[in-house]
Amino acid sequence: MPQAAPKPREAGAAAASAGLLINIDNGGTLTDFCVLNGKQIWRTKTVTTPYDLSKCLFEGLKKASRTIYGEENVQRLLLATDYIRYSTTQGTNALVERKGPRLGLIVGGSLTAKSMQSDSHSAELFKSLVGDRVAVLDLKKSGDALEAEATRAVTRLASEGANRLVLAIGGDADAERALKRVLLRKFPPHMLGALPILYSHEVVEDADDARRAWTALFNAFLHPAMERFLYNAEHKLREFKTKNPLLIFRNDGHSARIARTIALKTYSSGPRGGAEGAKALASHYGFKNLLSMDIGGTTTDIALVESGVVRTDRRGRVEGVTASFELCNVESHGVGGSSIIKVENGKIRVGPESVGGAPGPACFGLGGKEATITDAFLVLGLLDPASYFGGELKIDVERARAAIEDNVGRPLKLSVEDAARAMEKAWVAKVADTLKSFNKITRDTTLAAFGGAGPFVVCKIAEAAGIERVIIPGLAAVFSAFGIGFSDIAHHYEAPLPTNDAAGLKAAKATLLERAKRGMFAEGFDLKSCKLAWSVQSGDDVIALKSEQLPKDLPKKARASLKLEALKPIAHASLAGKFGGKTTPAIASGKRQGAPLYRVEDQKPGASASGPAVLEESFFTCRLDAGWKFEINPAGDILLTRAKGEPR
Repeated sequence: MPQAAPKPREAGAAAASAGLLINIDNGGTLTDFCVLNGKQIWRTKTVTTPYDLSKCLFEGLKKASRTIYGEENVQRLLLATDYIRYSTTQGTNALVERKGPRLGLIVGGSLTAKSMQSDSHSAELFKSLVGDRVAVLDLKKSGDALEAEATRAVTRLASEGANRLVLAIGGDADAERALKRVLLRKFPPHMLGALPILYSHEVVEDADDARRAWTALFNAFLHPAMERFLYNAEHKLREFKTKNPLLIFRNDGHSARIARTIALKTYSSGPRGGAEGAKALASHYGFKNLLSMDIGGTTTDIALVESGVVRTDRRGRVEGVTASFELCNVESHGVGGSSIIKVENGKIRVGPESVGGAPGPACFGLGGKEATITDAFLVLGLLDPASYFGGELKIDVERARAAIEDNVGRPLKLSVEDAARAMEKAWVAKVADTLKSFNKITRDTTLAAFGGAGPFVVCKIAEAAGIERVIIPGLAAVFSAFGIGFSDIAHHYEAPLPTNDAAGLKAAKATLLERAKRGMFAEGFDLKSCKLAWSVQSGDDVIALKSEQLPKDLPKKARASLKLEALKPIAHASLAGKFGGKTTPAIASGKRQGAPLYRVEDQKPGASASGPAVLEESFFTCRLDAGWKFEINPAGDILLTRAKGEPR
């Protein structure tokens, strides 16, 4: 029988809030919704509509309102909501697929197109994003001569097809500002067809010219796709008279309103939500080394929480190229529940292409003909057509069998069942290899498995990677959306120190405080109500500033900058529950794959059993293999442990 809509979960005490909090994680295949109200948490999913992301956004809000109120009432839901925090892969996917604006680049001074292409990654990306649309300014010219050259550069790049420009001058912000004044006169933005020009120093203060220029290029490329959808979504939300603007969750772990968000900081923001949730798990349960594995329909996203800290790169990498901003160290691999599995040269190939949410796996019955691991698990009996996706999405076994036979079985001369088992083996191996390549596996390593496909065959993945303990969060299917709920509203401000002494520090502080005051006011807060954190950066070293004095070991002649983080806390849930207390036998509700079937929602706190078994929840299924046992705590989190003495 189809399962009823999921009941709200409890996730510990939350900070006082006058209304609901909605967290949304827009993925390539599915869009996840997590609604919090104190200890209560409701969650749901909807199929992503890449042709119009606002469609799946409002479809999800409709489903959430039905889950909470028993009837569809988006108006009531939004009027009861304090904040909506949102992450999307829209911009990231545009960059991965190279689908975006045609960029033009104007350089000068010590910066050249050649200096921006120092390795194969940057050379390939430069060719894809910019190509030959480059103009070089001779800064030895001045006055009318320089003005004429800059005007000709813009005109030529526009005629060559550029519809967005980046101007980056090596080592000279003043030269960029002067050129901006010139180009604003020649190409005023209020004119129809005006060509947007982004000036690199306005995006970030970074002494590394190539890195700063790349950061501006990335931002220019991502901006249009993000802007079109997000402002459209915010406009539609305003029609419902929402209390506060839509907040965008960023890769740095914080949120901000659309108008105050740099597009590049949305890159891989969804996986960062999962990392924030993993950080909360690690802190709550005392895991020293927590490797998070978020498997959705399109990708497997891997991150690490070590000693309570999410691993980040001071200078994040985008498509293999270093940018100026700090970004979470997340690796995304093209292997998920909707990854296309086929035979090439007599071997099974998994991904990186995905059928996404439309048409989706063949078993969805939406026109898909490719074989996926979801089809394989359906054929092997791990998935139940009646209960899959909470009973809301009907899946077709015969379509799955046909796709597997056509794409894997016939080429390898295998039966459909044997082909499905071979698909599982290849899929598991690819996921396990990504885990081992990301970080060294030790006895302290715990694997957090979440996302709709994360728990599927996690025991096999853990065994292949050499991991003996796994945690499946109770909110595994929407865990990245849940993790977004740990974010606060915050902004970072950075300015170079004019001199590395008390006078330079005072001047830089005054500048940043004024910028932070304006920025947080635009978010709706007085700076006095925010938490401030200061740090000094010299090279790639960041030193917290705890007094009015600069660090004594800061080189006097080193180029250093001052950084300010202004943070306004907002309400979010916390975790509750422990493992290792009184255990009780788990209650079986039938059999699946010849093993006991345990519905997670039906278990009492402390429920425990050994494999082989199948665990099923409204939005995920997990096969527990022989040699493994599970325990479910009062919060609904599931701990899987490998029995001692079992061979790896």
